[in-house]
Amino acid sequence: MIPTQPAISMKGIAMLLRIIAVVFSSVAAILSTVLPLIFHYSVSNMTIISVAFILLMGTLLTHGLLTHTFNDLTDYHSGTDEHSPGVLSGGSRVLQTKTMSVQSLTKLGITVSIFLLLMTGLFIFLDYSKFAILTLVGIWGAVSYSLKPFQLAYYPFIGEWFSLFPTMLLLGVAAPWILLDHIPLWAWQNALVNAIWCMAWVMVHHIPDRHADRKAQPVKRTSVVWSEDIFGSQAAKAPAILYFMFIGILAVWIAFTRPLAGIGVGILFIYSVYLTIKMNIDDVDDITKTEKLFLFFAFIIAIWLGIFVS
Repeated sequence: MIPTQPAISMKGIAMLLRIIAVVFSSVAAILSTVLPLIFHYSVSNMTIISVAFILLMGTLLTHGLLTHTFNDLTDYHSGTDEHSPGVLSGGSRVLQTKTMSVQSLTKLGITVSIFLLLMTGLFIFLDYSKFAILTLVGIWGAVSYSLKPFQLAYYPFIGEWFSLFPTMLLLGVAAPWILLDHIPLWAWQNALVNAIWCMAWVMVHHIPDRHADRKAQPVKRTSVVWSEDIFGSQAAKAPAILYFMFIGILAVWIAFTRPLAGIGVGILFIYSVYLTIKMNIDDVDDITKTEKLFLFFAFIIAIWLGIFVS
């Protein structure tokens, strides 16, 4: 008898979505620029909610499903997830727990990709060009981060700047771009902070996997792995600290026109640098605790920036 392969299941999809990470990054980025539209602009709330809902569905499909599906498949074949000791890192574990098979995960990735491409075509046909661009950028982020010939996650700094950053930045400015036909300064500020903060906690996310990433074939040479290889073990924290420093510069810029917003970001930036410095990179539980705090801070900052726009 031929053994049955694990099929696509609701449990598998729920694991793939990694909803906590999606809510505290992508959903937070949407709220950060939707809240000012509700409180400070004369756009109907129903229209704002409708656009926000479409953006939410888009981020669940691109960030939640497609990105994690491709990432799981690539990291499974390279072997890094097999050796990961992480609690939050190391993929969704749908393959390791045999909740889904490689075949079913591949089928899911192809199905979601085709659906998103069809939606892009529909948006173009209906003259919703901005939604089409947003969808294509979301697909680019998922494909370029993990799949060959790009596989940008396997190169230091390239994955976060050319895959993660553009998708998060565009998602952050999407609502005002669609509803106002221009992007106000506050929207650019909010989107930049949210995107770079996401990159900072992703760098912490990679720390527990650095030894597993070296065992991968090909080697997954993340910014964390590269920094540790070049500058020594404690330099594994350097990419996260670097991105937090960018947040500090943005906080100063924001404070000139939005003092409360800038001060709030500045306080959490300083505290986050302190937490990163004191974090024990050889203690998976300590790293996980710190990463959870950074996810929580990401949501707080996004809401804070969305409230204090003047």
